[in-house]
Amino acid sequence: MSQPRPSSALSPHGATRVELDGPHGPVAALQGPRPGDTVGSALLVPGYTGSKEDFAPLLDGIAAAGILPVAVDLPGQFESPGPHDESAYRPAELGKVVADLATSFAADGPVVLLGHSYGGHVARGAVLAGAPVAGLTLLCSGPAALPPGPRRRALDAGEVLLRQGGVGAAYAVRQQLTAALGDGSVDRAPDALSEFLRTRFVATSAACLLGMAHGLRHEPDLVDDLAAALRAGATPGLVVTGAHDDAWSVPSQQDMARRLGAEFVVVPDAAHSPNTENPAALLAALLPRWRRWLGRDAG
Repeated sequence: MSQPRPSSALSPHGATRVELDGPHGPVAALQGPRPGDTVGSALLVPGYTGSKEDFAPLLDGIAAAGILPVAVDLPGQFESPGPHDESAYRPAELGKVVADLATSFAADGPVVLLGHSYGGHVARGAVLAGAPVAGLTLLCSGPAALPPGPRRRALDAGEVLLRQGGVGAAYAVRQQLTAALGDGSVDRAPDALSEFLRTRFVATSAACLLGMAHGLRHEPDLVDDLAAALRAGATPGLVVTGAHDDAWSVPSQQDMARRLGAEFVVVPDAAHSPNTENPAALLAALLPRWRRWLGRDAG
């Protein structure tokens, strides 16, 4: 679900690769750069087939606003080890992992949480698990399972390939599907980016891919539960989508924001990954709200 454009996964940034404590082994992360005057942290959770590098174009901008960015690989993704149990990759289970990470960072100051695509379902799971966050942002994520369409069909086909041919075979077919869904940018990607995308995908465990795919196809609508949790904690919310998102529809995300009592923002010139497609506009939407949530700016 996460396909960076050539300016993203290899974009320069001042973050440092670190390893955080996790229940299945170290959680790989990009942390920083560390602001001189830190007002809090931003925990960034990637989507299906994604990784911490999806947020590379945002890291320096977040830090410049006085917020320490921490982008993670979820267990089983890329450089984070994970269990062999596919059920461990459902949003509720991964949400517990993210809740623990948020708790550890909250010891040093308030934390805002962002989840992209499937990572939005995981971030929702974290809040429902009691994550102590000062605000929640759902980026290009929907109220429930993926609706019928090309992405859903790709998941169905991918399960068969993963179980019969392994991760390598699934990646080859996924590239064909991605090209069919997109605008051809994958075909024009530099060799270094193409190699990174391949390396990342094949490094992700089959159990992770299968478990997340199940979540994408079967996650129930938990918006009302999340709304209740946000109200109980007086926690602000924000729903952001690309103007041309083709995973969950823009109207469905707007309705989710209404049900959550959250703000809703549409990023222009972006589809399902504004973090790589239009990072400047995304930062312009995020940072004033995050600084307000973290108690630095009023209004």
